[in-house]
Amino acid sequence: MEKGDYFVGKKHTSSYEVAYYDGDFTGAMKIPALLAVVIKVSEEQTELLGRDAAYVAQFGLGWVITNYEIEIHRLPKVGEKVAITTQAMSYNKYFCYRNFWVHDEEGNECVFVKSTFVLMDQKNRKISSVLPEIIAPFDSEKITKIYRHEKIEKVTEGNFLPYRVRFFDIDGNQHVNNAIYFNWLLDVLGYDFLTTHQPKKILVKFDKEVEYGQEVESHYEIVEQENQLKTRHEIRIDGQTYCEANIDWTN
Repeated sequence: MEKGDYFVGKKHTSSYEVAYYDGDFTGAMKIPALLAVVIKVSEEQTELLGRDAAYVAQFGLGWVITNYEIEIHRLPKVGEKVAITTQAMSYNKYFCYRNFWVHDEEGNECVFVKSTFVLMDQKNRKISSVLPEIIAPFDSEKITKIYRHEKIEKVTEGNFLPYRVRFFDIDGNQHVNNAIYFNWLLDVLGYDFLTTHQPKKILVKFDKEVEYGQEVESHYEIVEQENQLKTRHEIRIDGQTYCEANIDWTN
């Protein structure tokens, strides 16, 4: 990744060449890899603005993602160079809204991501209000309303597979990295489904944090609605929902 290729105000863009380990066997970039890269670009911006994780940690806080809305026109391919742009759009008392765009070399939009972040108290794991000194350099718009994400449909029937939380699933916050959830969400669909369908829209909500040593159940069901193929997903532990998602697919 070429750091800080373009930096104007509250927008930041970096270029990235999709590595072989980012792709699945068809050569398409995997969703967890895509999200890891876009988050890396946002981290670059926070570093340039002097508001990196170390700065935020001085207040006993850390950033946590609560929601993604992902629109996929096409997934980049292994070896392809893309430009990833991020912008901290707005914030209110508790929530910060950040967008990401992925463009190919011709300038075509491949992926668009809306995300919601909160500041989490590192000791009591409760949401903190947004501190002005943390958010000020991003030049985001201060708003009063809360953005309402699209409603995620619940799993009503279907199957599940269990997954054990492994050591390398854990990030620096001692909780499961968000990208790992996508492995659990997608893997249950199986080889035949994943090799014949491509995601075009993904809604994800992270409700609770999963920790090392826990065993999760990845519940899912496949539904057809008005000629639209959709999968519903829930990550559960002991009957409680920790993550929920809906994915629209195309052949």
